[in-house]
Amino acid sequence: MVKEVTLPFLLVERANQDSSGVALRQKQLGIWKEITWNDYLENVKKLSIALHKHLDFKAGEILAIIGENKPQWLYAQLATQTIGGISAGIYQESLPEQIRYYLNDLKPRIVIVEDQEQVDKLLSIEKDIPFVEHIVHYDVRGLRHYQNPKLISMKELLKIGEEHLKVHPAFFEQQITLLSGHQEALISYSAATSGDPKAAVYTHHQLIEAAKNLIQLDEMKKTDDYFSFLPLAWIHEQIMGIVIPIVIGLTVNFPERPDTVIGDLREIGPQTVVASPRVYQSIMSNVQVRLEGASWLKRKVYQLFKKYGDKRAKAKLEKIRLSAFDRFMYFLGDAIVFSAIRDHLGFARTRRAYVIGAALHPEAFYFYHGIGVNIKQTYGGTEVAGIAIVQRDDDIKAGSSGVALPNTEVKIGIDGLVYLKNNAIFSRYLKPEHQRWIVDGWISLGDKGFIDKDGHLFILDRKEDVIVMPKGEIYPHKIENIIKSSPYIQEAVVVGKNRPFLTALINIDMTTVGRWADKRRVIYTEFSDLSVNKDVIEFIEQEMIRLMDELPPQERVKKFILLPKQFTADAGELTRTLKIRRNHVENTYKDLIDAMYSNNGTVQVRISEAEIPLRIIQLERNLEVTEDVLIANAY
Repeated sequence: MVKEVTLPFLLVERANQDSSGVALRQKQLGIWKEITWNDYLENVKKLSIALHKHLDFKAGEILAIIGENKPQWLYAQLATQTIGGISAGIYQESLPEQIRYYLNDLKPRIVIVEDQEQVDKLLSIEKDIPFVEHIVHYDVRGLRHYQNPKLISMKELLKIGEEHLKVHPAFFEQQITLLSGHQEALISYSAATSGDPKAAVYTHHQLIEAAKNLIQLDEMKKTDDYFSFLPLAWIHEQIMGIVIPIVIGLTVNFPERPDTVIGDLREIGPQTVVASPRVYQSIMSNVQVRLEGASWLKRKVYQLFKKYGDKRAKAKLEKIRLSAFDRFMYFLGDAIVFSAIRDHLGFARTRRAYVIGAALHPEAFYFYHGIGVNIKQTYGGTEVAGIAIVQRDDDIKAGSSGVALPNTEVKIGIDGLVYLKNNAIFSRYLKPEHQRWIVDGWISLGDKGFIDKDGHLFILDRKEDVIVMPKGEIYPHKIENIIKSSPYIQEAVVVGKNRPFLTALINIDMTTVGRWADKRRVIYTEFSDLSVNKDVIEFIEQEMIRLMDELPPQERVKKFILLPKQFTADAGELTRTLKIRRNHVENTYKDLIDAMYSNNGTVQVRISEAEIPLRIIQLERNLEVTEDVLIANAY
């Protein structure tokens, strides 16, 4: 029987071609441990037969996985798909009530989790998920005394699988001959910036085509390293961290812990980096702040060559020719300064650094290209298997998302929304009622945008977030990006819909503001102390005045509040991919927002059982609300 191209089939091919090659690296106790393609395959074989023979897992069933990026996630996913099952990832930071939602949506009999933390979450909601019969865990620390009959370790399951393979040595090969490329293999949830997450179902063929579309444009090599730190529950990381490595044969590297990501990234120095704007913005901010604290000589050397880095970035992004002298000075600056910065950041070997999930502010683009990092904006989403639009290496425009990948079409509808269509678009939503979002194979992710004469897609904002003013539409995301270009501001939410002017809720960056405060001997112990400190407030006020000068009057924030707590996914203010859930934020902080549209100078909030006044910072005096503004915002 002819074997169809599926992920397990490609894994077999890869192991046969390069059995001793390094497929995965996992850092444990400071040491990088290597797993070969043959080891990878053998673990999948053992786990697949154990799931089928011991836990009675069958084709068409859904299996849920919860955990950090580890090789065991990959074994679980490929083993599930070998049997013809569907793998569904759940974000490891999810709270018990969020896990309850996902599991009741999926109805899996088997859930594979990482450790005691995830086991405890499941046991705390056990009565609400009666359909879960087995909980497989792969980190046994703290679980040895647990007596729940549903629990079994992956180590034990692998031993059971090894014994079954002795009796049924051809099990795996027989299973993959039964698979079809059009068989459903994966469920991925949307980010859910508004409403509940939607579950998109993918076939093997769609996942593989998504990988091929990107590889066709941006070459990746078998000898490349990829650093996998974004959640594997996210479709972008599925394609980059699981599918592409199997198709190409490159090595996937997993960090030891979430808090060691930056150091581990530096050690690996991957050729391809994929991260959200917040990650790139944070790295840039830290570089800028560290340079401020560097010695006089280091600052002078950096400032000397920075202007040539800026010229080089401008030349690349705006297609301007550099003079021979500027090229020579940049070459010299790269040898002395920029290469050292790239090496320190983990970008020494990076050919491409993709921005996913949202737009990165143009200032950050100029910074990264100035130090020689080929950073590229992308656009896509859950329903189109991650990246669908990307900037070309030789055609990067700051502010654009790039052009369509091969086998991908993009258009702007009469409603101003961006519509996408490609050969990797998902097969269906898990819930039939969500299917209405697809029309003739085209789907919109809810963003307004336009396409320029060169075919570049520019995203304006989510349609539901656009603010209508008398002089035109205002796009909050653009203003928030400008605010977050300050190294001292981590997050901002601009408010103004049905309001007379724009205001903002702001989170300071604890790291950079903390360093600023330390230099000035400002006393603080936690985030809230910094946020309400008089000196910090005045400093951020000056930053905001500077930033607002970049905008026309109608788009300027007139008042803002520094929040005494950070936005978090646990509180529902962010998605698990760190996007703002605007409606939730506006509802949660309604009293603070209302206060900014009053004549009050402060608003009372409760912090650690104590009521304190939060200052409302007004950037423009004598705010007048004209009649046409009131009319425009009345609808």
